[in-house]
Amino acid sequence: MDWEIEAAGLTALLVRIRDEYTTLPIYITENGAAFNDYVDPNGQVLDGNRVAYLQEHISAVHDAISAGVNVQGYFVWSLLDNFEWAFGYSHRFGIVWVDFPTGTRLPKESFRWYRQLIASNTVQYARSTGSD
Repeated sequence: MDWEIEAAGLTALLVRIRDEYTTLPIYITENGAAFNDYVDPNGQVLDGNRVAYLQEHISAVHDAISAGVNVQGYFVWSLLDNFEWAFGYSHRFGIVWVDFPTGTRLPKESFRWYRQLIASNTVQYARSTGSD
């Protein structure tokens, strides 16, 4: 989408909010990026750019927490590819691929990575491959 991606900016913003506004709990309710996702010939969506994006941004949140910011939640935008008000169906943000004509859903590489992150409670870039 030609948007600049700078995960350290998230850390800086969270620290600034704490310093200038509040120490109340913070919940990041939408964080993600659109990439050119597609189903490959093996029936998988290998979205390594999204995995790297999420790893960097979740690490940035961890850095803010380590700096004393009261972050209590982080939610990936979005679970499913969906209709975007400005771009329609042309940009995919989800960690689950949606075939819009049929509604068929296919977990992407980022889905598997995020599931592993939650299960292990650690932020590591471990490119996942294989089935669910």
